[in-house]
Amino acid sequence: MKILILSKRQYTGKDLLDDRYGRLYEIPACLAESGHQVRGITLSYRPRNQGGHHWEDTPNMEWLSINLLPFGIMHYLVTLDRIIKEFNPDILWACSDAFHAILGHYICSHYKIPLVVDLYDNFESFGATKIPGIMHLYRKSCRLADGLSLVSHSLENFVTSTYGIEGKRIVIGNGVNKTLFYPRAKSKARQSLGLPIDGHLIGTAGSITTGRGIEDLFDAFIELATFHNNLWLVYAGPRDLTPKSYLHPRIIDLGILPLDKMPLVFSALDVAIICNKDSDFGRYCFPQKLFEMLACNTPIVVANIGDAGKILSNYPESLYTPGNKSKLAELINRQLWKQTPISEFPIPSWLDWSRKLETFFLQIVSLY
Repeated sequence: MKILILSKRQYTGKDLLDDRYGRLYEIPACLAESGHQVRGITLSYRPRNQGGHHWEDTPNMEWLSINLLPFGIMHYLVTLDRIIKEFNPDILWACSDAFHAILGHYICSHYKIPLVVDLYDNFESFGATKIPGIMHLYRKSCRLADGLSLVSHSLENFVTSTYGIEGKRIVIGNGVNKTLFYPRAKSKARQSLGLPIDGHLIGTAGSITTGRGIEDLFDAFIELATFHNNLWLVYAGPRDLTPKSYLHPRIIDLGILPLDKMPLVFSALDVAIICNKDSDFGRYCFPQKLFEMLACNTPIVVANIGDAGKILSNYPESLYTPGNKSKLAELINRQLWKQTPISEFPIPSWLDWSRKLETFFLQIVSLY
């Protein structure tokens, strides 16, 4: 197949091209490695180096980056018209936000190309849908698409019931890079990060913000630290001002670490925690960190919300209700002494998901 992908360039705090990061890079790369011709166009909402991007290890994939400013959307559309006529794609995968879903519908209607809209998140929680008219056009684009790929079962249920979706859809979650996320020796991981070798370490990595309910973890630690003299809290990732409200000599801030350091963080912990809120994000997101922690064989305690709660429904000792800080402290304490990682879950890779999406694309193309 010839697969054309439309996406914004910056998402989930990373740059699709500079970082070669995440779903919108990894799945297309796997499709290219499987022999499909993949072309991607990224629209950068921030000034970035424009032009073509390709890599020797994925010769069937090429990306073109275009800045939104100063020339605006018309320059983008003229370039897109040229690429579609040159490439003649079999299918278009419109990703990353409501704007690209709307744009994908417009393009595919005009050029008679099958359209699959990808929802890696609940885009209704993004600021774009607050612009008058965008929500209506976004939902319409999803309804009229030939197919939808959705990041979680919770999001699929929400979109199906709310938008009146009757077309084909498939859940395509996020993968784990198994060459990166695997168990490390705890002592070596701690030594590499400069952490206490003999302490009891709990913590997390990711978005350290009140929007993710991170105060649950800080409050639970403060409660536990009063009688655990060798308990330490470790965290890493982008943050708001929440951590500044918690001053304690055994709280360790590792800053913002590159992706290849994350397995060391998870392997260094005695218990890894994932906080979240009962919010538009929490209810419908894919529990990426959960699978990465499981791949590192680390005992976990996770907010009981969305797909994470469903995945761990048989493990109540690993689930707490968002906002219930005392219960979180109780479960962390239990995990500290029991040390029972969950080891039987299959960990999905990017290749696993790409093969499912490939089958879905072929089905859509055959019916067009």
